[in-house]
Amino acid sequence: MSKPILVIKFGSAAITKPNGELNPLVMVEIARQVAQLYNDYHVVIVSSGAVAAGKQYIRNYAGEIAQRKAAAAIGNLLLLNKYAQFFAPYEIPVAQSLCERGHFANRDQFLQMKETFQELWENGIIPIVNENDVVSSLELKFSDNDELATLIAVGFGADTLMLCTSVGGLMDDQGQIIPQVEQVKDVFKYARTDKSSVGLGGMTSKLTFAKLAMRMGIRTIIFGMKEKDGILRAFEEKTGTVFAAQESTLSSRNRWLGSGSLVAGKLKIDAGAAVALQNRKSLLAVGITEVEGEFEAGEAVEIVDENRNTVAVGKAKESSVVILLNLKKQNFEVANANDIVLL
Repeated sequence: MSKPILVIKFGSAAITKPNGELNPLVMVEIARQVAQLYNDYHVVIVSSGAVAAGKQYIRNYAGEIAQRKAAAAIGNLLLLNKYAQFFAPYEIPVAQSLCERGHFANRDQFLQMKETFQELWENGIIPIVNENDVVSSLELKFSDNDELATLIAVGFGADTLMLCTSVGGLMDDQGQIIPQVEQVKDVFKYARTDKSSVGLGGMTSKLTFAKLAMRMGIRTIIFGMKEKDGILRAFEEKTGTVFAAQESTLSSRNRWLGSGSLVAGKLKIDAGAAVALQNRKSLLAVGITEVEGEFEAGEAVEIVDENRNTVAVGKAKESSVVILLNLKKQNFEVANANDIVLL
């Protein structure tokens, strides 16, 4: 890759007015500031706002699933046209990419998507990404666009992930923005659980995915657009909250496995197996105490400890049926160490 990758996510609250209409003043600023980073980075913009922008055209809109899908069908066109309009003065073309959760779960589809993005970048085009709400099923939806942005950043090996928020960063209990975070677990207590009237996510969501991105070696910044040059100043770490990237030696395949794959089941393990995984050992059947869900060999499974905390994601060597039949068998390998990503 000739340039480092920068992923910037904007939620509905960031780019729309209180009535749901797209806010041109904010979108003009996004284009102006991103244009200043454009020559040095391959940029991906993950943008919500389609449903918020399109719902005004749906009579008696009440937020039902079919109405949301219809609103998205209208709003995606409005959203992309505005981005194209505001990037045009800088001679920067944009393209639309509507993603579904399955595009990340299937590695072949993911690699095809990655190749498409690389082709866009080689031609100087910025992809504008959103979830494909028109067809996404409820079971396979992203939790929100914070997740979508993080999966792109991790899967593509981004240098920096920026998540825009209406409050400008992570605030402490005195209402002051925390400038630097080394360990996410220390700041979850500051996350408010509420969210905007037009968005799906909140600060807890952003912290969850910031934690994942940090572990995958990606600098993550939570910032806001209310102050002048919000993107540029946050990028320079002069405002917002910066989450320092941790050293990561994972291969691109294991980054994908640890972040983008859809888990088909869950394996609960005992304390001994948890220690073995931390020492980069394979998962054996004797260390498994529970098997949840039905899955086939080769599918991804979530691995949880005795307190049901997620400790890893792995690719199962055997189906759930075969594993259940061999729980007491010595040296029966359920997931090889090379196919396990610690979280």
